[in-house]
Amino acid sequence: QVQVVESGGGLVQPGGSLRLSCSASGIMEPIYVMAWYRRVPGKRREMVANIDMEDGNPNYAEFVKGRFIISKENARNSISLQMDNLKSEDTAVYYCNTVSGASLRMDWGQGTQVTVSS
Repeated sequence: QVQVVESGGGLVQPGGSLRLSCSASGIMEPIYVMAWYRRVPGKRREMVANIDMEDGNPNYAEFVKGRFIISKENARNSISLQMDNLKSEDTAVYYCNTVSGASLRMDWGQGTQVTVSS
């Protein structure tokens, strides 16, 4: 059974920090990429950052460059997202995504809420 599980969301003041974690299990084929997406109510889901699971090369959306860092964790098929200098517009549900196998299958977590508010 495939499981993609996020943790670490919560409420933080503007300028504060949060760290999200994601762990994937039950995926039988190699995971090539893991990523963080977010969705604001009424808007389309957008990619925040992704990371190549083989070489660790990260990519970031322009709106988080210099503030967020995506990393591979020591545990297998696990990543994190360090979010610093958070802004109110970062408020969203954050989803972890995996891309695996020759068919580039995508699996998603249930999401974790991040709220940036004073």
